[in-house]
Parts: sequence; C-alpha cells; structure tokens
Amino acid sequence: MNSKSQKIALALVLSNIFITFVGIGLVIPVLPSLMNELSISGTVVGNMVAAFALAQLIASPITGKWTDKYGRKIMIIVGLFLFSFSEFLFGIGKTLEILFLSRILGGISGACIMPAITAFIADITSENERPKALGFMSAAINTGFIIGPGIGGFLAEFGIRVPFFAAGVLGAVVAIASIFLLKEPERREQPDIMKGQKVGWKRVFMPVYFISFIIIFLSTFSLSSFESLFSLFVDHKFGFTPRDIAIIVTGGGIVGAVAQILLFDKLTRRLGEIMVVRLSLILSALLVFVMTIVDSYWSVMLTCWIVFVGFDLIRPGITSYLSKIAGDEQGFVGGMNSMFTSIGNIFGPIIGGILFDMNFNFPFYFATIILVVSITIAIFWKKQTPSTE
Repeated sequence: MNSKSQKIALALVLSNIFITFVGIGLVIPVLPSLMNELSISGTVVGNMVAAFALAQLIASPITGKWTDKYGRKIMIIVGLFLFSFSEFLFGIGKTLEILFLSRILGGISGACIMPAITAFIADITSENERPKALGFMSAAINTGFIIGPGIGGFLAEFGIRVPFFAAGVLGAVVAIASIFLLKEPERREQPDIMKGQKVGWKRVFMPVYFISFIIIFLSTFSLSSFESLFSLFVDHKFGFTPRDIAIIVTGGGIVGAVAQILLFDKLTRRLGEIMVVRLSLILSALLVFVMTIVDSYWSVMLTCWIVFVGFDLIRPGITSYLSKIAGDEQGFVGGMNSMFTSIGNIFGPIIGGILFDMNFNFPFYFATIILVVSITIAIFWKKQTPSTE
C-alpha cells in the first residue's frame, strides 16, 4: 500500500473508532437521569456494565477468528451496525429486558470492531510505523470519550433519550460510509519468527503471548476497579462536585491523548514496547497509591491527570508488541486481547465495589497490589526472537 492510500485508509479507520467512542461517550451524562426515570438501582447498572463486558468476553475469540477468516472490513461494518442498533434499542427501552439486550449487543459490537480495527492497522503499517498508528488509535478512543460526554450533555437538553438516538445515527452513518470508502487491506506476509509455531488456541499459552495477555488482564482489572469507583471516591472523601469530576475526567483524557500522540512512538522506538509497558505499570502503581495520600484539591487533580498517562500507554504498548509477533493471526490476537480486557472489566468493578463499602481507600490499595504483581510478571517478559521456540 502506497503512502497516500495508507494515510487515507488509516484516517478512515481512525475516524471509525473515534466516532464510535464519541457515540459511547454521548450517553454518559444522561445515565443517572435515565436511572431515576426507570427507577433503576446502582446494582442493576453495574450488572448492565458486566453484561456488556461478558458479551464482549464470549464473542471476542469468535470475532477475532472471523476477522482473519472473512476480512477486516466486513467485521468493522457489522460491528458498527450492531452498535447503532444497540443504541437505538437502549433509547427506546422501557424495560430491563430491553436494556440488557441492548448492552449485550453493544458488547458483541465491541468484540467485532476492536480486533478488526487493530488487525486493519497492523495490515497497513510496517513494524516501525505501527506503534505510532496504534498510539493514534488509543488517542482517537480517548478523544472520543472526552468529546462525547460534552455533546451528550448538550443533546440531553432536548430529552434524555436524544443522546442514544444520536449515537445510533452516528454508528449507522459511519457503517454506511465504511461500505463505500473503506477497502479491505492487503495482509502482510507472516514473519519468519512465527513460522512452525503452534497455531490457534494453543498459542495463547505460549510464553510470548501468555505473559502479554496476563498483563492486559491484570492492568485492566486494576484500572477498572480504580475507574469504576473513582467518582464515588472523590465525592465521599473530598466532596468533589460533578463539575470537579468532569474536570478530572476531561483533563486526564486530554493529558493521556497528548502523551499517546507525542510520546508513545518516540518512547517505543527508543526503549521498545516491553520497557514502555514496564515503566507505565510502575508509574501507574505509584500514582494510584498516592491517590490515597493526597488531600488538597489541586494535588488530587494533578495526580489523577498524570495517572491516566501510565494507564493510557500500557494498552497500546502491549497491542503494538503483539501485532509485531502475530503474523497472519492479527484478528485472533486482537480477539484474545479484547477477551482478556473484558475479563478484567467484569471482575474489577465487582471486587472494587465490595472493597469500597469496607473503606474508601481499599479499591486503590487493591489496584496498587495488582499493578505490583503486573510489574513483577513484566520483569520476566522477554522479547520474541527468531530463536524463541
């Protein structure tokens, strides 16, 4: 793929992921109002989040294989249409059954989109270009989350269900545009270092893969236990208002996106993905623990903004590394990446919620311990070489 067509394809696929996450972010400001309208408890909302993650968990290995078998483009389009339908369904939903069905379909849509887009980017970039492209992908996701809630809050002035319909329209428009504008990429030849090695499910347990997937799970596990209780933590402990929380989330998102765009490519070229992940884990562990110590307004703000830098560099670092060694199983690896992420997203908030009821600081102590375990494992994480069996 020539440079111009490569840039166009990359811009299209990044636009897809950006608009998808804008759509996801649109609904965040209106969830509390919808909870009140339908008399939904926090436990039910937590179960809906778990239903989304569980559906994504179950579907990801399957959709990852389909991405390799049927192609990147078709899986992206199917995922976008599913996302659109799930948002419309949530917008018209009046019963818990419909709302849960919507979240399940949303989880399946995520399982279709993420592995396919990761594999698409791997197909159109060289090993040297890939870290930068994956950094852009993570930045597009974060920027979508930053912009989405602001737009959603504005749209909610016209009705609390309007953001869901807007997200559905966005998803449908992007899906239709992808049909005409997105071209199936040519797949790169499988690297020699992977030839003759195990294929399929057995490759999950190869050290070169398994350690990466375990770190994905543990880092997501700790991050989700941290993020899911964060707003309650600063509300109960520091008395932060919704405006303060919005400043933290937006500021953290901006700092994380800037770090991914300006630092990730340079760091991976200089240090390599494995070292970047190790350092990001250390930074995250230190700052999550510091969250339990700081007590002034701006110290809390500054700590929160920086902690997201560490978390935001872990995932693209591992994804970039995996894409380099995946050969012609980019979809499979992307699916497993999504699956282990989903497992962490299911259990992290559940355990974090239990610990929060015991003590405000416990979820952060727990996240710190899990990150320390991740650091220990990452120390034994070795780069794949041609001689690796």
